[in-house]
Amino acid sequence: MSYRAADGLNKALIRDISRRKNEPEWMLDFRLKCLEMYHQIDAPSWGPDLSGLDIAHISNYVQPDSKMVSSWEEVPVGIRQSFEDLGIPEAEREGLAGVGAQYDSELVYHNIKQATAKTGVVYLGIEEALNHPKYAEIFKEHFMQLVPPSDHKFAALHGALWSGGSFVYVPKNTSVEFPLQSYYRFNAPGAGQFEHTLIILEEGADLHFIEGCSAPRYNVANLHAGCVEIFVGKSAHIKYSTVESWSKNMYNLNTKRAIVAEGGKIEWVSGSFGSRVSMLYPMGILNGRGAGMEYTGVSLAGSDQDLDTGAKVVISAPDCYALLNSKSIAKNGGKNTFRSLVKVLKNANNSRVFMDCKSLICDSQSRTDTIPVFNIRAKNADVAHEASVGKISEEQINYLRTRGLSEDAAKSLIVQGFTANITKELPVEYAVEMNNYLKLSMEKNL
Repeated sequence: MSYRAADGLNKALIRDISRRKNEPEWMLDFRLKCLEMYHQIDAPSWGPDLSGLDIAHISNYVQPDSKMVSSWEEVPVGIRQSFEDLGIPEAEREGLAGVGAQYDSELVYHNIKQATAKTGVVYLGIEEALNHPKYAEIFKEHFMQLVPPSDHKFAALHGALWSGGSFVYVPKNTSVEFPLQSYYRFNAPGAGQFEHTLIILEEGADLHFIEGCSAPRYNVANLHAGCVEIFVGKSAHIKYSTVESWSKNMYNLNTKRAIVAEGGKIEWVSGSFGSRVSMLYPMGILNGRGAGMEYTGVSLAGSDQDLDTGAKVVISAPDCYALLNSKSIAKNGGKNTFRSLVKVLKNANNSRVFMDCKSLICDSQSRTDTIPVFNIRAKNADVAHEASVGKISEEQINYLRTRGLSEDAAKSLIVQGFTANITKELPVEYAVEMNNYLKLSMEKNL
C-alpha cells in the first residue's frame, strides 16, 4: 500500500480523503454533513451483535500502491496476481463487456470493451464520473438519493467515507449484450471499505451487472459498508448478481436499493458467505404501474457467523409484482436470519407478492429464523408467505454413505441440491465458485 490513514474517524480524515481525490467543494460539504449525522444516529437496536466493531480502531482509508488504469498490464504485479488468482482477466476476455477491479479503498483497473462503448454505454470509475465534464451533473443528481445518509447509521458512515466503485449509464433502448463486472478485493487488516455503485438505466435499457467480493482472513475486525443505487427507467431491466465470500473477521453492513419505473424490472441474485456479521437487505421501490422485483438469495452461516440477510420491497403503483425466494443453511453453531419487509401502499391495487423462505439446519448447535414483516394498505392486493425449516435426515446421509460417500461429502451433496435452483441463476463462473465454497465449507467443517 502507498498510504494508510490513522485509525479512527474525524473531520481531519474526511478533509484528507476529499483532498487526495481532488473533489469539488460540494462533495466535501456533503461528507462533513454525513459525519455529523453518523454521530447523531444510533446504531441498530435489532439484528446481530455489532459490539465487536470499533470504528476507533479501524483505518477507514487505505490507498493501494497503484493508480487506476485501463490496461491490465499496467496494474502492479502483486495486485494483478490477486485478481488473476480469482480469474478476473480471464472472465473479461471470455464474456464480459467491461470490468472494474478495486483493491482496498481505490479502483486499480477499469475498462469497457470498445464495441460496448460505441453503443453509448458509460462504465466509469465513480470518482471519474464525479469530476467528468459530461457526467458530473447526472452524478450529483442521483448520488445517495435512494439511500440518503439519514437512512441509518451506516448509510451516514458510507456518505462520509465512500471511496471507489462504479458508475454505469445505459441509454434508451440499449441492451448490453454481455455483463459488466466489478470485483472488490479487501487486503488490509483492521480497515474499512466503502465503495459506491451508481447505475442509471434509461427507458427500455437492459443490463446484467455482476459484483464479486472477497478478502483474506485476519485476527482483527474489518468493515465493509458499501452502497448500491440503481435507477431503472420505464420498461428497463437489470439483473444484479452478487457473490460475497468475505473472511470471517468481516462486518458486512451493505445497503442496496433500486427504484423501478413503469413496466421496469429489478432482479437481485445474492450469495452471502463468509463474514462474521452480515446485515444485507436488497430493496426494490416499485414506483410505476406494472413494475417488478425478483429476489433470489442463498446464505451459509458456519461457526462464529451471524448472517442477517433478506430483502425489502415497497410497492406504490398498481399491477406490480414481487417474488422473493430465499434459502439459508446453518452449520457448526452458525446463526442465519431471513428478514424481510413488504410494504404495499394504498394505491397499489392488483399488486402481487409471493415470498418463499426455506432453511436447512445441519446440527443441533445451529439456529435459523425467519422474520417477515407485512404492511398492506391496498384494498385489493394478493400477498402470500411460505416458510419451512428442515434438517439433513440421517436416512439421506446413510443412503449416500452406502454409495461410497463420506458423511461430510454426503452432507455437501445434499446442501448443493438444496441450493441448486438458486445456483442456476448465477453466471457460470460464480455458480462454480459458490458450489466450490459450499463443498469446501461442508467437507472441511469451516
